Amino acid sequence: MPATLHVNGIRHTIDTPGRSLLTILREDLDLTGAKYGCGEGQCGACTVLVDGRPTRSCQTTAGAVAGKQITTIEGLEENGRPHPVQQAFLEVDALQCGYCTSGMILGAVALLRKTPQPSRADIVRAMEGHICRCGVYPRIVAAIQRAKVSS
Repeated sequence: MPATLHVNGIRHTIDTPGRSLLTILREDLDLTGAKYGCGEGQCGACTVLVDGRPTRSCQTTAGAVAGKQITTIEGLEENGRPHPVQQAFLEVDALQCGYCTSGMILGAVALLRKTPQPSRADIVRAMEGHICRCGVYPRIVAAIQRAKVSS
């Protein structure tokens, strides 16, 4: 039975709602910002926002989020300008290889929407489960602290 996905403000009808959301995003919709990392929902590379909440798309079937608002990294910019969190990540060089970056940014966006003035401890707690193999965690925290001022 077909399902409807609302991704970055665009409605899509899919015929295979049992497939992972990550697979649908990457293979069917050509939205490749969410990455396949561990496949077990433990690394955060596949994070997207579903109704504003961080969700591991590798462990979520497309049918489970049918009718909900899905935001990927590609949907954050407004009028061709990066989201304040994206801009902060660029300004403090909070990325190296970039593989984890989209998941980190979406996790940070969700945190800042829920807690506009998070403490360092709030940031660290919210970003648990987002793994950066390059180890730029101090710069990630700095980017989120910077973004909270401008968000």
